Amino acid sequence: MADRNPLRLGVNVDHVATLRNARGGYHPDPVRAARAAIAAGAHGITAHLREDRRHIVDLDVERLMTDIAAPLNLEMAATGEMIGIAQRLKPHAVCLVPEKRTERTTEGGLDVVAGGEKLRDAVKVLSAHSRVSLFIAPDTEQIEASAKARAAVIELHTGTWCEAVINSDERGAVDEFRRLAEGARLAASLGLEVHAGHGLDFDTAELIATLPEIAELNIGHYMMGEAIFVGLDAVIKNMLAAMARGRARSGATA
Repeated sequence: MADRNPLRLGVNVDHVATLRNARGGYHPDPVRAARAAIAAGAHGITAHLREDRRHIVDLDVERLMTDIAAPLNLEMAATGEMIGIAQRLKPHAVCLVPEKRTERTTEGGLDVVAGGEKLRDAVKVLSAHSRVSLFIAPDTEQIEASAKARAAVIELHTGTWCEAVINSDERGAVDEFRRLAEGARLAASLGLEVHAGHGLDFDTAELIATLPEIAELNIGHYMMGEAIFVGLDAVIKNMLAAMARGRARSGATA
């Protein structure tokens, strides 16, 4: 019987590009990694085109659009340059994220409330050709503002919860998971599709998969790190298995 509540895996290939750029040249190739991920069972590819091009570069995005037979989720800041690139390439999905030049990775969720009319206009423009997702913390105001902005999707920032789990902060982990669960329910009730990502590993992916409202997980850094030791094919399959275990107990509590 077909799964009536499927959970998709989007694989972020940014860190393959980070390794390539550390030395320059063309190896390792993030597009090759994307092909391998899809062959192993991933449902889509995520890539963040940053303003400073610290990992993914324009040519990577163009090749991911033409060479990969799977949906591309283009993460980007809501700047004029990036909106223009998305308008030209028309990826399957665009995920708007906050971006700071000094951060190592995305440090928090997008402030949709403060984004106001400018952000709503960006969503409207991008929605003409792509599904628009907003990467936000699981806060009521941000979720409601995302619905008012007419985004199709929100992606809940799971980093704070994952840090609490890693640091054995049991109370913090319980509180943050509750926020994610409540946020996912609210978003779904407002007609938003719910995704989640940031800092997930096998264990946290399995647990977040128990939330029935979540339709997609986007994971990169952890899987690329594990792939060094066991290979990308094995990591993707292990992650899919963890997600399947969580989805099988969908509705469980933390």
